[in-house]
Amino acid sequence: MPWSVRWVGGRGAQSQKQCKKSSFAFYQAVRDLLPVWFLEDMRTMEVFHWEDGGKSALAVPSQSFSCCQSSAPHLAMAVRYDRVRILFRILKALQAFPPSDRAGHLDRRGCSRVEGGKTALHVACELVRPECLLLLLGHGASPCLQDSAGNTPLDTLLQQISHTPAANVRAKLLCLDCLFFFVPQDLQFTMKQQLLDNRQRWQDLLGENRFLCLVGLAPPSLFVRAMRVLIRTISPEHFPEALDDLPLPHFLKPLDLKLES
Repeated sequence: MPWSVRWVGGRGAQSQKQCKKSSFAFYQAVRDLLPVWFLEDMRTMEVFHWEDGGKSALAVPSQSFSCCQSSAPHLAMAVRYDRVRILFRILKALQAFPPSDRAGHLDRRGCSRVEGGKTALHVACELVRPECLLLLLGHGASPCLQDSAGNTPLDTLLQQISHTPAANVRAKLLCLDCLFFFVPQDLQFTMKQQLLDNRQRWQDLLGENRFLCLVGLAPPSLFVRAMRVLIRTISPEHFPEALDDLPLPHFLKPLDLKLES
């Protein structure tokens, strides 16, 4: 599992100055109802604000463009635009925070009116972002929280899997396998009854082993149980680099992360 991380900070003070200038430009552009093409151009730039070890990047947005005054939505934004490298940097910066503050940022719920109260983990499942999902889980994001509709990240992912015609099936099942390594065995999720009511359909979608494990009709496979134990030995400070050191052949590693995007 090769690692190749190119740091934005390597470009020096000029890059940091540019990040500082553009930190909230995107939010202001949305507030001012600028054209979609303009927003798309802006989002392709790295507009995250890195200063004082990254802490100011997580500051609360001003009232002028935020109806819900919670911590900044940078994690969810990085997931939404699939900026895996930026997400990785934010998560590493969070390691310097006290545990309670760190959990508050990792499990921040989005605006209930605009974002449905989704956490960054919900967004990763909704948009089927396997790399983002694994990074968030490995750094301590909770897979048990519910959004405003009462859905856990697992519910959100199952809803995506159920969409027809099927698309990105491999990526969706990869996300599901990643979740298996982190969710508690007794997790209560709202889609469970739907799975039981439509057993054959869901067995065809998920495969028999995944289905039986999800609905509690069979224990997790030996591989899943072993991976749960192994992954718990990796602290967030060493995740995901320490995945390389797991005593497993390459093809059994949970995800071949390349933090270059």
